[in-house]
Amino acid sequence: MRRGNGEHILVVACDPEVVDILCPTLELAGYRVDVTDTGEAAIDRMGRGGLHLVLVDTTLPDLSEIPRRRRGVDGPPVLFLVTGDYLDAVLPEVGLSGEDYIAKPVQITELLARVWLLIRGRSAGRSEPLLRYGDLALDDTSCRARRGERELDLTSAEYRLLRYLLVNSGRVLSKEHIADHLWGELRGDNAIERLVSRLRRKVEGGGPNLIRTHRGFGYAMEGGHR
Repeated sequence: MRRGNGEHILVVACDPEVVDILCPTLELAGYRVDVTDTGEAAIDRMGRGGLHLVLVDTTLPDLSEIPRRRRGVDGPPVLFLVTGDYLDAVLPEVGLSGEDYIAKPVQITELLARVWLLIRGRSAGRSEPLLRYGDLALDDTSCRARRGERELDLTSAEYRLLRYLLVNSGRVLSKEHIADHLWGELRGDNAIERLVSRLRRKVEGGGPNLIRTHRGFGYAMEGGHR
């Protein structure tokens, strides 16, 4: 797992259980962590600068106080922790101003991977990282994907599934994890199978297979090189 190098993260959460999970996890991974429990306090802290990432729990009562679209290009990226109730409100913001989301309950490996990617993308001078796996490339700024020279015509759900598989490449993701990540709720097995099937047809297109089925367990992105 990628580790931090003293980058400064602001955790915005009022749930003690969330804070007790996030702070030790991030600190053990090599990050410096500040905590605030209101949107107003978060705005004040963000205005003082020096942050590499803001991690926001969307159960925050004054969530609307977090400035999403008003941040300038130099503002820190924001990672939202969401449940199904807040997913529809957060999704339109993903890809804008370096914002992303992760579904609750949080998987620690996914959280640390997403944090590392967002911070790496900003330090490289991009508002959002360009993700690569072999000849597959995802650009979160435009929400477009390419396989070699071929642009992939993906729906929103297909793009988010492909991104989830890429970020967790080599790791088998269960149908339950995929459904929770995409929609914040469980869906029937057939819904995931149909989505994976459509995505495979678009991504693979005669090239080497990247999405592998582990029967009885789930799916993984394998067969390429990071």
